[in-house]
Amino acid sequence: MSTEGLFAGADGALRCRWCESTEAYQHYHDHEWGFPVTDDRRLFEKLCLEGFQAGLSWLTILNKREAFRRGFAQFDAERVARFKAKDVERLLGDAGIVRHRGKIESAINNAQRVLALREEFGSLAAYAWRFEPDPASRPSRITYAALKTMTTSPESIAMSKDLKKRGWSFVGPTTVYAFMQAMGLVNDHVEQCHARSLALEARAGLKPPR
Repeated sequence: MSTEGLFAGADGALRCRWCESTEAYQHYHDHEWGFPVTDDRRLFEKLCLEGFQAGLSWLTILNKREAFRRGFAQFDAERVARFKAKDVERLLGDAGIVRHRGKIESAINNAQRVLALREEFGSLAAYAWRFEPDPASRPSRITYAALKTMTTSPESIAMSKDLKKRGWSFVGPTTVYAFMQAMGLVNDHVEQCHARSLALEARAGLKPPR
């Protein structure tokens, strides 16, 4: 079998090659990426951080995640939704995060949009999991070659379009697909990656919120 897109870690386990550069990246890959999430705070955090990632690497954002959490009230949407101009200025002065006014203001706006989604759907999780793809529509095997062609999906395009209609920003189809990959709405661990079966098992034991 092909091991393209994989590497063997110090423990001998095969992992997706994108996480090879640091142990912290490998820990994120092994324990978070692709594992299903239904916690609203984590879902909101990921949507925000994917927006901040635009033009940067995820490793850059991951290394700054704790500073982002401190700056954005642990991504409690109700608290972030109440941020004012003074909070924007505070965040622009925080060297621990990505200091981009448009992205900071977007996160505050999107927090307000989360509250509207909760009114309609009960939770952000219930909204997001509506866009989980039908397994039959997914490739029968997740190979490195297949992944290179999958930067969006019909579902990420639909979710992006719907979020934008609801007033969200920095939620393009590629950003939304990365969110889906990370939060376990799709499992894009390459075949033979040791974490793939663990993520599949976690998904099998989950009843998505509706």
